[in-house]
Amino acid sequence: MTTEERRTEKFEDGSTHTTTVIERDGVETRRGGGSGILIGAILLIALVVGGYFLMQMSNSNAAKNDAVSSAASDVGDAAQNVGDAAQDAADNLSK
Repeated sequence: MTTEERRTEKFEDGSTHTTTVIERDGVETRRGGGSGILIGAILLIALVVGGYFLMQMSNSNAAKNDAVSSAASDVGDAAQNVGDAAQDAADNLSK
């Protein structure tokens, strides 16, 4: 059984304040509509998708770094070859 009681206080300045007290006997169960589970599922999906894109970006950066490193190595090898050719030319001129 539910009882409701309203109390109204009047103050000297003429203002009032009303308080409502509701008393319930027994246990009432409250059931949600499942919106909390839906929001949790959406957040979980967003986390998984964000993680996937983060991993893809990391793999892309690694591939880019490998390509730059390989190109730098090729430039170093070419510079070595030019230096060797210059040395050979200088040796041939001094003979």
